[in-house]
Amino acid sequence: MPDLSPKASPFWDPRVHADRRPALLARGRIVAALRSWFAEADFVEVETGALQASPGNETHLHAFAASLAAPDGASSPLYLRTSPEFACKKLLAAGERRIVEFARVFRNRERGALHHPEFTLVEWYRAGEPCDSLMTDCAAILARAADAAGAKALSFRGRKADPFAEPQRLTVAEAFARFAGIDLLATLTGGEPDRAALAHAVRAAGIRVGEDDRWADIFSRVLVERVEGNLGIGRATILDQYPAGLAALARPAGDPRVAQRFELYVCGVELANGFGELTDAAEQRRRLEHEMAEKERIYGERYPLDEDFLAALAIMPQACGIALGLDRLVMLATGAARIDQVLWNPLA
Repeated sequence: MPDLSPKASPFWDPRVHADRRPALLARGRIVAALRSWFAEADFVEVETGALQASPGNETHLHAFAASLAAPDGASSPLYLRTSPEFACKKLLAAGERRIVEFARVFRNRERGALHHPEFTLVEWYRAGEPCDSLMTDCAAILARAADAAGAKALSFRGRKADPFAEPQRLTVAEAFARFAGIDLLATLTGGEPDRAALAHAVRAAGIRVGEDDRWADIFSRVLVERVEGNLGIGRATILDQYPAGLAALARPAGDPRVAQRFELYVCGVELANGFGELTDAAEQRRRLEHEMAEKERIYGERYPLDEDFLAALAIMPQACGIALGLDRLVMLATGAARIDQVLWNPLA
């Protein structure tokens, strides 16, 4: 596929477009196949607004700000959404049971081989159903996407995975033990994560720890440096039971140290993020306020909470939900090395 780095020819150069076109046509077939699969599974496709009062409240997600001008000239702040999650949960509160959205979302400070400021999430929810149902969905979607693209394997930078094989299930604790030799749960025995214990274990494993790194920073470094590259090789991996402190929107699991959060990895690439959804509005408020306090500490900014979402959460049924990166799925199905190669109109 053609190079789309800043110094390369633009995507609209006819020769560049001709090289990219097979992957773009495969993208269209994948989207059609996924829409068909969701319809067969009795999902209602919804469309929620890109402009929101709150773009989302995760510490490390950065939004694009906008302003709504009223006819009298007064203005109020709005944001382009980083995900459709809050809006979709309002629809669950309204009574919808199975919904899916092919959502254009926007994240600032993100550009690279696997990141683009504007991209597409396939986000779906099942009310009254367990997280395991989402894991089954993921396996079916990988197979359906590969069929649509005519791919016998999913691939990324020399790594391959069989899209028709049953995914491997691995807890985060098991992955840390297997790939980094670290007993993660031993650092989660108290009410708060034990930063000193994790730092000691990580240094012993030969991984750098900064003096100002918090527990979550150290966790992320181990995940990136030792764990992620080993996931989804040969077949997809479902990385399950994330530490509770890293799952602000998820219900606790049976072990209170971990939460009902999982991620889908294929060829070392994080493809989807799923939750057993938290429905305790007071606890959700506490967690989101903590996320925004962390954001202000690290980045010097914070976003408002979506009060409408918190009000709806009080009547939302038990549910599970997941967001899958459509562009990354297309990359894996077509063998693309960069996300720009599977976007019709990448940002110049």
